[in-house]
Amino acid sequence: KQWYQRRVAITAGSLGVVTDGVKHSMNPFDENAIEEAVRMKQKKIVKEIVVASCGPSQSQETIRTALAMGADRGIHVEVPAGTDADLQPLAVAKIFSKLVEKEKPDLVILGKQAIDDDANQTTQLLAGMLDWPQGTMASVVNAADGRLTITREIDGGLEDISVSLPAVISADLRLNEPRYATLPNIMKAKKKKIEKMTPEKRKKYRLRLCVDTTA
Repeated sequence: KQWYQRRVAITAGSLGVVTDGVKHSMNPFDENAIEEAVRMKQKKIVKEIVVASCGPSQSQETIRTALAMGADRGIHVEVPAGTDADLQPLAVAKIFSKLVEKEKPDLVILGKQAIDDDANQTTQLLAGMLDWPQGTMASVVNAADGRLTITREIDGGLEDISVSLPAVISADLRLNEPRYATLPNIMKAKKKKIEKMTPEKRKKYRLRLCVDTTA
């Protein structure tokens, strides 16, 4: 997810904030999720990292950042500007569940929560829809023998759990220290593939494949 930082200006209808000309950044918890995926690839635990983002065209900036951090390719589920606020956790989880059906990953890593609404719901909803085990608020993740051992933060301290793959986990800030994208990797990211999709909202969200982009 992306977020923006500026002096707040309210829209005419008092239903949101003005985002014209605002530089968007990746949600900090999602940076931790990307970093953990890259570290897993460096350890040869995973073979490919696919990043996905739902939102207007500016979301491609966030995807490019993830590609520069080390992801292999991206998927942009484009939602028209002005309607992306309708993408509440349930809708995002439905879209991601369709992406999982298409991509068939062994592991889905999300940020624990967005720092604008602090919902902390998408991971749990997605795991429930997929009927996959989940490890939320992960501060340590270790992989061995087709299972993940996860240390998660709870009110009383720390809890260790073990889950089988495939699984869904959410990254906490203490999971790692995200790397900065270097200039050479930023240039390489411009050549990596971003696949564009559009959600169709009927009785439930469906995905319809649109034009691929590599620019």
